[in-house]
Amino acid sequence: MTDEHPNAALTRRVFASFGKDAMAISAALSREIVWRVPGNTMMSGEYRGRREVVEFLRRTGLETNGTYRSSLHTVFADDDWAIAIYRAVGHRNGIDLDVDQAFVIRCADGQWTEVTAVPLDSAFERFWS
Repeated sequence: MTDEHPNAALTRRVFASFGKDAMAISAALSREIVWRVPGNTMMSGEYRGRREVVEFLRRTGLETNGTYRSSLHTVFADDDWAIAIYRAVGHRNGIDLDVDQAFVIRCADGQWTEVTAVPLDSAFERFWS
């Protein structure tokens, strides 16, 4: 059996920290990180820098009264990229979310430098509208 690629291990650590350890998440993000969320929802946009990204992640918890959770399914990674497939669940404004999603992640020097969220279900748009 081969060892897991460092960028896959990094991605697993970040997912394990979501909703629990903002400092660990911040440390895994480059200072110049760019995080993109597509669509036309209240959460859509481009977030730049650690502070904006950590605040964006905090907002997902606030907007869902702490119900938003992500459960990592699988990670594919090489020296430059990681792809994370995960399950997102939450409850907001009488709407339940339970969908598969993906992150396309650019990695450099042991940190995430860019993240593009890829909703795999139109329920994402309805949930955050």
